[in-house]
Amino acid sequence: QVQLVESGGGLVQAGGSLRLACAASGRTFSSRAMGWFRQAPGKEREFVASISANGYREDVADSVKGRFTISRDNAKNTVYLLMNSLKSEDTAVYYCAAGNSPSLSDYGGSFGSWGQGTQVTVSS
Repeated sequence: QVQLVESGGGLVQAGGSLRLACAASGRTFSSRAMGWFRQAPGKEREFVASISANGYREDVADSVKGRFTISRDNAKNTVYLLMNSLKSEDTAVYYCAAGNSPSLSDYGGSFGSWGQGTQVTVSS
């Protein structure tokens, strides 16, 4: 089991930027794909981005493509989500998740460990 702690959320104006970080415990971080998901009030959780265990492959949702970038530092057991050109519709609780395999995925069921989430609020 991997324990995950997100940080970096907050209130930002539309057009601004935030960088989320997710610190993982345990020795298996570098063998797991990592992902970011989000859930807005009254909506279902949705995929945002994922990155393979070695960091060579990435996938981002169409809704954030060109604005959000996922990256990881396996030496620091940390995955990041850089969010630029934020919009009001990006407002949500953002969750970090550790995959059950090294391969990236956009399916929540492929991720076995989840963080508590960090709130991102974008004001228009």
